[in-house]
Amino acid sequence: MKISGFTMGKNVSKLYYPMRQSIESILPIVDEFIVALGDSDEDDTILEEIEKIGSDKIKIIHTVWDIKKYPRGTENAHQTDIAKNACSGDWLFYLQADEVVHEKYLDEIYNKCKLYHDNSEIEALLFRYLHFFGDYEHYNNYHSWYPKEIRIVKNNPDIHSYISAQSFRRIPDFDGKNYRQKEGTFKLNIVEIEAYIYHYGWVRPPEYMQKKSKALNTIHHGIEKAGEIYKNESETFDYGNLSKLPKFKGTHPKVMKKWIEQFDWADKLHFEKNYIPNRPKMKFEKLRYKIATFIEQKILGGNYYFGSKNWKKWK
Repeated sequence: MKISGFTMGKNVSKLYYPMRQSIESILPIVDEFIVALGDSDEDDTILEEIEKIGSDKIKIIHTVWDIKKYPRGTENAHQTDIAKNACSGDWLFYLQADEVVHEKYLDEIYNKCKLYHDNSEIEALLFRYLHFFGDYEHYNNYHSWYPKEIRIVKNNPDIHSYISAQSFRRIPDFDGKNYRQKEGTFKLNIVEIEAYIYHYGWVRPPEYMQKKSKALNTIHHGIEKAGEIYKNESETFDYGNLSKLPKFKGTHPKVMKKWIEQFDWADKLHFEKNYIPNRPKMKFEKLRYKIATFIEQKILGGNYYFGSKNWKKWK
């Protein structure tokens, strides 16, 4: 059995992505790690950071992004597919540049890959998620923050990255362009495993968080629209009122230790109960999402009933 890791990104260090830590977190259980590295700005240093890992498992593919050809976030899926298609393993382990795996889960992940290696009915493995928000001591479990997602797939050429690279689907006779198509696509048969993905995409210095938000809006809406959206916005992101977020009581992956030690924006976070951010409400801050969260967590025992699920549970 062979396992390939893969990821993609552009201007990774400039936007404060812990890609190096992400790669290092699963290197012990993969036989190769493919990185599709986009045409970043000259002052982006992620290539040097990856080379410092010093592993011959890592293979870098240099790519060029085209958000006009792949609009509405689909360039993310296209770049993910470039990396996926270069993998040679039986199982393909995808991590986005801000996702990290705790070392305590590596044996569980490897053993599940081995267990279902010869089962042709199983197409993917489903992970649970911890979405850290604002700092490394709090996470966001409100409705609209996906609690689970596919991160390992079988090496099947009909399986492709889907929509904006959040998930995967089987797309026979794929045209190589329409990553948002639903007709003629199939949800993957999954087995859920007892392992979490630690998602650090919403833990950045506020000025970097704003740059990342603008970059994502550019990918999804184009340069002109993103310019309009952020024309009157502050140069720093307001994380809002964090007083009701649950506190993380576990440990972070060891590879994140030095990264977390860089945390220096505590004075820019707000835990005052009556604090109201000076920006439009984020989705999870809106009343209907708060109601959905209350029902799921207080009445339905923490089960996520109201969101869409891009997979099918095996048996």
